[in-house]
Amino acid sequence: MSEKVNHVGLAVADLDAEAEFWIGALDFERVGSLDADDGSTGQLLQIERPGLRAVYLRKGEFVLELLNFRGAGLVERPARVMNEPGLTHLSLNVANMDAALERVKAHGGEVLEDTRLWDAAVMIRTPAGQLVELLVGFETPTTDLGE
Repeated sequence: MSEKVNHVGLAVADLDAEAEFWIGALDFERVGSLDADDGSTGQLLQIERPGLRAVYLRKGEFVLELLNFRGAGLVERPARVMNEPGLTHLSLNVANMDAALERVKAHGGEVLEDTRLWDAAVMIRTPAGQLVELLVGFETPTTDLGE
């Protein structure tokens, strides 16, 4: 059916600040941008006059699309929690937790200190409020990990 994952989209209020965070704090690379036509984009996204601008960031094979809706704006919501239906978080491996958290703070992110499990795992929020899990020494699960 599908061939591969193309990208994951994240709606943001401040496109430049969010792109700077992902690039500066988490070592993503900017690989493209888009200033979309309202007609076809509005039809695809089911948003009238979206005024969509997008920036594409890459880390390895993963592509993150940051979306800014100048025309339609953003719908205000409370901060996302893990047990809310839908995409809960992204998870990234880092080599050094302390160094990674300093970069997160320096680039406008929030470290959720009460989630920190030693130097192994912690949750952060990007400037746009997206939850990101930072891990040290964990591989991507390929089998049942059990209890």
